[in-house]
Amino acid sequence: MSVKLIAVDMDGTFLDDKKQYNRSRFLSQYVQLKQQDIKFVVASGNQYFQLKSFFPEIADEIAFVAENGAYIVNQGQDFSVAALDKDAVKKILDFIDHTPGLNTVICGKNSAYILASQPQAFYQKMHRYYPRLKKIEGYHEIDDILFKFATNIDDNHLANFMSSLERALGHIITPVSSGHGSADLIIPGRHKASGLRMLQKVWGIDDSQVVTFGDGGNDVEMLKQAAFGFSMANAMPVAKAAARYSTLSNNQEGVLHIIDKILAGEAPF
Repeated sequence: MSVKLIAVDMDGTFLDDKKQYNRSRFLSQYVQLKQQDIKFVVASGNQYFQLKSFFPEIADEIAFVAENGAYIVNQGQDFSVAALDKDAVKKILDFIDHTPGLNTVICGKNSAYILASQPQAFYQKMHRYYPRLKKIEGYHEIDDILFKFATNIDDNHLANFMSSLERALGHIITPVSSGHGSADLIIPGRHKASGLRMLQKVWGIDDSQVVTFGDGGNDVEMLKQAAFGFSMANAMPVAKAAARYSTLSNNQEGVLHIIDKILAGEAPF
């Protein structure tokens, strides 16, 4: 069967280490993707408002599986919005408050939120991924649909934090690692692969027609789900283990290299 959908993670995958990509090369490819009726989807843990800023020419034509599948936008319109209930949010915030050394961004539909007491360096780092990031004095100031928590802790404590959270709150939230001490706390069952599956159902696209690219723990499900899951040369071991195929690193335009093969119908396509 021919390829009908390409889904890309952004950081460490589609973007190089300078947070850039070869725009002219990709836009030329995108014209050909449209001609061959191949959908292009951005699937990332980052905020929708940040993701669409990378694709000003085509943002209203493509789909975004943002916030690790919690918020899906197709052709500029809301497609699916997940939500944590207030009781779950309260329990998660209580756990976070009692975890020493943990920095947190609370992710909502309209904005992301960070306590003003959090380190300024953490705020500046997260603002790159969440351009709509509001400083708050307390959680009571948040009036939004909440669907994810982005956390960061010392690498040496990340594994223990994730396992402790899984034991205490695994029934309401799932931790997924994205590397460098970072973990997203997502709604169980709502991940990049589930978001892609929703879009595939509407578009009539089978997993055998899907190509995915990723480098981190939050890409595992979509790398496994697609017939053609590609890990980057720079990927985490867990992503490499989940993918059937591999490509060049993010700094070597590994995604664009494979898109050329798709367009040309070269092996394994």
